[in-house]
Amino acid sequence: MKITFHGAVGGVTGSKHIISIKDKKILLECGLHQGFWKTVYKLNKELPFKANEIDAVVLSHAHVDHSGLLPKLVKEGFVGKIYTTEGTAEILEPLLLDSAHVQQEDFEYYSKLAIFDESIEVLEPLYDKSDVKRMLKFIVTKKREEKFRILDVANITFYNAGHILGSSQIQIEAEGKKIAFTGDLGSRNRKIIKDSVNIPSADVFITEATYGDRLHKRKLHTREDLAKVINDVHKRKGRLIIPSFALERSQELLYDLHRLYNQKKVPRIPVFVDSPLATDFTKIFGKHLNDFDEETHEFFVDRGQNPFSFRNLTHTKSVHESKKLNKYSKSCIIIAGSGMCEAGRVKHHLRHGLENERNTVLIVGYQAEYTLGRDLIEKKSEVKIFGDRVKVKAKIENIKGYSAHGDRDDLIANIEATKDVKKVVIVHADSKQAIGLKQKLIELNNALDVVIPGPGDEIEV
Repeated sequence: MKITFHGAVGGVTGSKHIISIKDKKILLECGLHQGFWKTVYKLNKELPFKANEIDAVVLSHAHVDHSGLLPKLVKEGFVGKIYTTEGTAEILEPLLLDSAHVQQEDFEYYSKLAIFDESIEVLEPLYDKSDVKRMLKFIVTKKREEKFRILDVANITFYNAGHILGSSQIQIEAEGKKIAFTGDLGSRNRKIIKDSVNIPSADVFITEATYGDRLHKRKLHTREDLAKVINDVHKRKGRLIIPSFALERSQELLYDLHRLYNQKKVPRIPVFVDSPLATDFTKIFGKHLNDFDEETHEFFVDRGQNPFSFRNLTHTKSVHESKKLNKYSKSCIIIAGSGMCEAGRVKHHLRHGLENERNTVLIVGYQAEYTLGRDLIEKKSEVKIFGDRVKVKAKIENIKGYSAHGDRDDLIANIEATKDVKKVVIVHADSKQAIGLKQKLIELNNALDVVIPGPGDEIEV
């Protein structure tokens, strides 16, 4: 058995790992590289392997950096099955249809600009909506903690990863060996969904390390920090713009806003969710009450309340409604995608709102290198949006406690709870985070073989 690493090595996006067993190839994840579109386009346009050589896909969760190239995989000749959980499968459809839509919109927008400016590069969409719909036909859903066999060469078991709805860690058993793969691991005591479940045993443990060298703030402080930001922007009579991933992060924000309003810790200023995709995901969340943790049941579900709905909340649907928000004169909160400010409606709100010193932009998630979101948290005085240079006069705040990823201690505890681990492979991390986690693991157990692979590296199991 052999593992080949093709993505999320030396960075945190584009997850792709191939498990070769006898004459079969199982692909763990098929993620999109995220970042400045023109910088990562080549990485996304050319798969590092032939699609028709992949026999099956096992998918840990729906985030596009893990799933976003599945339609392209099918478009280029993959005809096998894609195994995942029911929650992940439900999320994939609106998520990837939206991805195709955004790509087409960008293509049309830049095509028009290129008519008048030949220097503008127009990039073809990686796939369209028909490719997404065809890909969805290959999905097979499985329950967590129920072992199933694929391709007559391996047994697979999903375990709750506590990251987002439907997310799972994966155990692969073949040829008398076991591989564990975190996908993305959630932090302990996450809001809304239940905590992760440890994988019982593994010879090789592949772990993400997005925050492999740091510790998160306690979640209680996160809600308090949000209250401070809201009260501050209200005093300045400005608007609070929150770039947010439509999946999980938006629902967590709504959950915390609902708690804060019920506790009367913030004024009831209007809240606009300007993301049809976030609205779709919120509806899917409502169908999975069994995945909610005890706290969510205690404060909302058992009281007959929807955690994600309250009286000063509006979900905008049309582009016209979104544009009207830019003329809204009163203090308000706008939650809009995307989380790294690289696409979606939030770019328009930032274009109109960054030059107003009364406004605040609140960053609530990891910002990859070369993204607009990273420029903002690095306090750049000027950024580029839709080709225009925009001065940053708005206040920039950054609450790190909303991360859906486990911190260093979460990652280490997860590995230590798995028996028989001889080798740890660190992926899905910038070099600083990967090295930090490696050093700590060796400090705790110098007999452990810890590896940080590069693109194309192989490991025999």
